[in-house]
Amino acid sequence: MKRLLIVSAALAGAMLVPAQAQDTSMSFFITSVGSGKGADLGGLEGADAHCAQLAEAAGATGKTWRAYLSTDQVNAKDRIGSGPWFNAKGEKIADDVASLHSNANGITKETGLTEKGEVVKGRGDQPNEHDILTGTKADGTVDGTNTCSNWTTSGAEGAAMLGHHDRKGPDTLPTATSWNAAHASRGGCSQDALKGTGGAGLFYCFAAN
Repeated sequence: MKRLLIVSAALAGAMLVPAQAQDTSMSFFITSVGSGKGADLGGLEGADAHCAQLAEAAGATGKTWRAYLSTDQVNAKDRIGSGPWFNAKGEKIADDVASLHSNANGITKETGLTEKGEVVKGRGDQPNEHDILTGTKADGTVDGTNTCSNWTTSGAEGAAMLGHHDRKGPDTLPTATSWNAAHASRGGCSQDALKGTGGAGLFYCFAAN
């Protein structure tokens, strides 16, 4: 009987322990500013450092930040951890890599916020800055050609694959609603070239841990 009472007390105590709440602190954002050098981000290392710097300035510490960018050998989807991810206001973006690359993801103009919790200008705003650097195909894998020399050039040659964070674009563009593979930049990899198609050299950052 005594043993039964001890076991019962232990079970009762376990039931009183509250379930651990899910961490909804910021683990996803769009950079509020780019490198200032178009698609020259200093490669993946420079892009990751830019994510970390902006996150730290916004008070988000203790996370390992990765830019959502592909190169000719690296898939963007393989860089960002397993999820889930939340924006600066605690709104869920996706549960995992699979849902992020499905129609179930939560990236919109209203939720695709900067590290400061601010909305990024989209189609219809002045200036339009909805073109987000990705260099990837819709499934998050290597595009292979549109990475501006793996994010190391701002020259007139090459192009960057771009996504529309607001999921909007001209009706003539079948991929206009894609957050990560809407179209390539025109006129090269410079800041002016990115502005010319509706961007500012911004990119997505995800916490990989």
